[in-house]
Amino acid sequence: MKLIGFNLNKISAEILSNKFEELKITNNIKIETIEQAKADIFKKDEEALNIKFDYSLDYNPKIAQLMFSGSVLLLVSQKESKEILKQWEEKKISSNIKLPLFNLILRKTSIKAIELEDELNLPLHVNLPSLKPDKKE
Repeated sequence: MKLIGFNLNKISAEILSNKFEELKITNNIKIETIEQAKADIFKKDEEALNIKFDYSLDYNPKIAQLMFSGSVLLLVSQKESKEILKQWEEKKISSNIKLPLFNLILRKTSIKAIELEDELNLPLHVNLPSLKPDKKE
């Protein structure tokens, strides 16, 4: 499986309340579709899959929401493609595809989310590294 494309089609950020009491941040990735992508540039034993997704970060209770919609284009063998598409008919994705796919989506969208959180003065959904003073005895 090789990544050959990643596109964001929609980015949305909305603040619903300024009360940050009892803040809980949750996220959700939803795969909308998995389809075979047509192109003549691939080898005979390779196929491309276009995977459309939605990713949301919810600041609860109803404080803010960040949403991303996009697509990932993956190059896989014909055998993998058939297996993935067959599983998708039942809306299932095997873990050997799901984990790297979700990690890719999280990595790409988290960068944009941090920018939006900074612009909107929202707490970050991930902990960034920070320096701490040395302990003096």
